[in-house]
Formats: sequence, structure tokens, C-alpha cells
Amino acid sequence: MKNKTVISFLLVLFTVTLLAQQRSDEEAVRAVADNILKQPVTQFVGVSNGVVYNSTAEIPEGEDVKFKSPLTEWHYSNGVLDMAMIKLGEYLNDEKYIEYAKNHVAFGFANYEYFKERFRNDRNHWHWPFGQLWNFKELDDCGAMGAAVVEVNKLESKPEYLTYMQNAANHILNVQDRLEDGTLSRTFPRDMTVWADDAYMATSFLTRMGKFSGENTYFDEAAKQLILMDAYLWDPVKELYYHCYYDSENRNGVAYWGRANGWIMISLVDLIEVMPEDHPNREELLTILNKQIVGASRWQNGNGMWNQLLDKSDSYDESSVTAMYVYGVAKAINNGWIDMSYRNIARTGWRALKNNEITSDGRFTNVCVGTGISEDLPFYYNRPVGDNEKHGLGLIINTAIEIMKLESDKK
Repeated sequence: MKNKTVISFLLVLFTVTLLAQQRSDEEAVRAVADNILKQPVTQFVGVSNGVVYNSTAEIPEGEDVKFKSPLTEWHYSNGVLDMAMIKLGEYLNDEKYIEYAKNHVAFGFANYEYFKERFRNDRNHWHWPFGQLWNFKELDDCGAMGAAVVEVNKLESKPEYLTYMQNAANHILNVQDRLEDGTLSRTFPRDMTVWADDAYMATSFLTRMGKFSGENTYFDEAAKQLILMDAYLWDPVKELYYHCYYDSENRNGVAYWGRANGWIMISLVDLIEVMPEDHPNREELLTILNKQIVGASRWQNGNGMWNQLLDKSDSYDESSVTAMYVYGVAKAINNGWIDMSYRNIARTGWRALKNNEITSDGRFTNVCVGTGISEDLPFYYNRPVGDNEKHGLGLIINTAIEIMKLESDKK
């Protein structure tokens, strides 16, 4: 009896795996996006009573609430997701994905003042509902979500969106901490720390604001930041980026963390794609992108994946960095920035993701949770992975779009 049970389980597993491998790229990405649409991103739930509320107007005074779904948070990962859903809707000509992003952003603006008025300063603002919408302290607060607001505003312009965009621009250009040479930095874990993550947290907004406004100021600043971060974080021996640089100690951190490297790559390709072709920094950015792609190719595993710690083969295969690298390589090929010979890097990585990390019901697996900076490598080794973890959802959708473009052109 036990043997029959084991055999039945193996047959089911084999069937599910086979079906996943037979899906088209569009079917795979639709599975992910349709699963996201099932999440209630425009609802709160009472902490003490479990009652669901569709707006702050319904919440009884004194009742603490939380988001019913983590995808409702005003969090940079959800900014990435909103932008990806818009791109997917436009690529597939399917309005329901675009509506998801429009509804998420509109829900935030319709409800944030309730929480702003009641903020008790008893916790960090990012642990307060919509705290990052009205409180800019780090680039995480306004970068990617600010970029999402830019994209939503292009579809449905509102005065409050434009005001928010102006405030986000002011914070990034004039308020955020910087080193003496202008490199964007944070005050933690040490004073004046440069994070690779901030390449995207800043340039995601600057790139889209530049395209929206037509003002080169935004492109200039985005290019400047990527060039400076490359100078501080690139290791020419391993051909990878360190996760951070400590200005106070004039040294880098210990880790070549996967997703941090991925943030730099997607920042580069997104900026290069929309900046003026005659921009004075464009060729330098293309050179930086080219060397990063070559470096990344040296660390890809035989199964197509990249590791959580890129130079540590005993760290786990991690899905978000794999998606980011595949996206960057595919977009570079699609735009003619790199040779066609690199296409199998993207294809092999995508096959690994589509066949093994996107489940039949559209969940995206083995994505590292949010990760800060640490001085010990075991911290990175032991970061948990999430099933449908929010940091990976927008990334896998963007990756699928670039792969569909790559394959549709039969490159």
C-alpha cells in the first residue's frame, strides 16, 4: 500500500512538471498575473475583529487594521509589480492587468490620510499602513512606487499624482543622503553606506520621470548614480558587484548578493532604453552593462540558475536574481546592444524559471525575502525564501515579456 502511495505521488509530480514544461511563455506569465489578480489589494482587515473593510471610511474609530494582502503595501516591490502589470497589459492587449495597477495606486491615495492623521510614532513608518506614501526617509519609500505613480499618471492623470511625483523628485534630487561626490547613500548599517539596491531605488523613478517630463536633468542624475555606484561596488576580479560600500571605512562589504547585482542590471537596461541616444553618458553605460553581462555569464549554473551568493555554489539557487539577469540579457539582445550569441544565457535561465519555479497555479517560488546588509556571509546563506514572495512577482513578469519579445523575433 505504501509503495502504491509513493508511486501515485511520483506520477502526479511528474504530470505537473510535464504540464509546466509544455506551457507557452504567455501561458506561464498569465498564470502568474492571474494569480496576483486574485489577491484583495484594495481591502483592509480589522486586527481585533477580522472584519474586512473596503475603505478607511468603513473602519470604526479605535480599530487597528492591516492590509488584507501584502501586495497592498506602499512598498518598492509592489511598485515593480504595478509597472510590470501595466507592461503586461499593454503587451498582451489585456486591460485587466493595467486596471490592477491603477486600482492599487488609487487605493493608496484615497486612504493614506486616515493613517497619516493617526500615526502614533510607535513604530517605523514602513510598518504603518501607507506610511511610505507620505513619509520619505529613504529611497525605498519613494523610488519604485514613485515610478509606478508616474506610469499610472500617464494613463490616468490626477493632481495628487503630480504633486507626489514632484515631492519624490525633490527627495531623490535634493534631500536623500549623499557622499561628498554626490553618490546616494544611507545612514545604516553604518553612516554613509552605499547600497547596490539603491541603483534601482533611485533610477527607477529618475528614468521614468525623465521620459515623462522630457527633462534631461533626470537622465543626467540617473546616469551619474549608476556610474558612481559602478566605481564603488564593482569587483574587477570576480566581475560582480559587492552589496555595499562603507564610506567611513573606505571598504566594501562581504557579499556579492544576487538580487543586489540584479538591481544594477535592470537599472542599466531600463535607463539606456529610454535616454536620448546622444546623451553624453550613454556609451559609458553600455560599456558598464556589457561588462556586467559578461561577468554574470561566468557565474550561471548548469541548470540555468544563479545563486543567492553569486560566487558561492553552495548557496541556494535563487529565482529573483535569475529573473533579473535573464531580463537584462534579453532586453540587451532585443535592443541590439549585445551580440546574439548571448541569447542562450537568457533562454537557459528562463527555461529553469518557467519549468521549475512557476507552479501550475501561477505561484513564483524560491525568491529570497527582503534582505539588508550584514558583515557575515551566513546571514545571506540563511535568508528564507518565499512562495510567491512579493520581491519576485514584478520581476518574473518583466522577464517573461522580454523573453516573449526575444522569441517572437526569432533571434
